[in-house]
Amino acid sequence: MAMEYSEKVMDHFMNPRNVGEIEDADGVGEVGNAKCGDIMKMYLKIEDDIIKDVKFKTFGCGSAIATSSIATEMIKGKHIEEAAKLTNKAVVEALEGLPKVKVHCSVLAEQAIKAALSDYYKRNGIDPEPILGKIPPAESCHIHD
Repeated sequence: MAMEYSEKVMDHFMNPRNVGEIEDADGVGEVGNAKCGDIMKMYLKIEDDIIKDVKFKTFGCGSAIATSSIATEMIKGKHIEEAAKLTNKAVVEALEGLPKVKVHCSVLAEQAIKAALSDYYKRNGIDPEPILGKIPPAESCHIHD
């Protein structure tokens, strides 16, 4: 059975925004697992608590690439507290929907941002857990359940 993808998903898959890495990133987060098929890595450049730049590298399906791409657009230029509130539901809505079997990709995008923010807080001597909650380990694969 063929899956239906919105034009927005196809656009972000075919023309992903903010691909790459930031050498001197202030926060880096990696989530997913090669056994699951999807790995996302987010890089953040933060100045005065504003995300000035964000890049990603994703190994995975078209939906994983599209969710990474749109999530970076959604947090770029935002205050870190606002970025921390980005939900997988907001990512799916911004993409005008995903097939049910691909919604886990939006969860990865949300977790990658939170993992990068967690790294940023840790580098600055701040415990991220009270701010962001518990971040699943990078090798976590529970999202496919």
